[in-house]
Amino acid sequence: MTTLTPFELHSATSVAEATGLLAELGDEAVIYSGGTELLLLMKLGFAEPAHLVDVKRIPELQRLDAEGGTLVIGGAVTHRAIERSPLVRAGWPALVEMERRVANVRVRNVGSLGGNLAFADPHSDPATFLLAAEATLLLGMGGARRSVAMADFVRGPYETALEPGELIVEIRVPALGAGAAMTHVKFSFHERPAATIACLVRGDAGHIAEARIAVGSVGAVPVRVPEAERDLVGADLALAEDAVVHAAGALAAAAAEPEEDANGSAEYKRDLVSVLVGRCLRETAARAAAATA
Repeated sequence: MTTLTPFELHSATSVAEATGLLAELGDEAVIYSGGTELLLLMKLGFAEPAHLVDVKRIPELQRLDAEGGTLVIGGAVTHRAIERSPLVRAGWPALVEMERRVANVRVRNVGSLGGNLAFADPHSDPATFLLAAEATLLLGMGGARRSVAMADFVRGPYETALEPGELIVEIRVPALGAGAAMTHVKFSFHERPAATIACLVRGDAGHIAEARIAVGSVGAVPVRVPEAERDLVGADLALAEDAVVHAAGALAAAAAEPEEDANGSAEYKRDLVSVLVGRCLRETAARAAAATA
């Protein structure tokens, strides 16, 4: 039986109260939302915080609605709540598809999207998807708020743009708009992703007007592939030419800078990324074609 080091639990009812507690308690305090990552570290003896600041009951962090065509997700909203939301299903179906495959139902029931992003595990589904979606994060401390693009948020394994005492207040996901579609593809061992690919394709008059490719879970951080994205613009939306898809996959494999680990060698991961990017692009282009039909 695993015994946790004793700690004191503090329940905050506002962002200001939560960040005030963090400032008061210092390095001995950590944020507690779903606890799926934190409690595992505590059980393994890698973390022994004396204080947990529970933010699950903060109304601002439980927001889930749309504002001006943008989906607004509070930092403490669970993966399961996003997955089951009629609003998200109607306007952001690819996000629902991605969330439905995060870990397992037990994790999704308690784990929050904000907590997942704040932990910045290199092997993560949401960070890759949100990078391709060009999401932004609203970070808060006390009454102050600042916006950070998803592209600038993850700085390294378990390292983010969060300042000491700051919380993820909201995640903002733009609507796709007319003629666009997204797809998230993953390859995993035991529920933990070994490679994650997210693509966006916008079609216009039978051709690709915009493309986005994000690759994650193979290197230190999720990355976009701007060279491949530029090369895809103007291509036939049917992606009938294999060379176009293969070139995008090769560029993505190089940009991802895969690192060898228990999931495989860097060479193996490059091949995996190339194949998955091809599959993801073809599926997304087909969806975009259907959306423009």
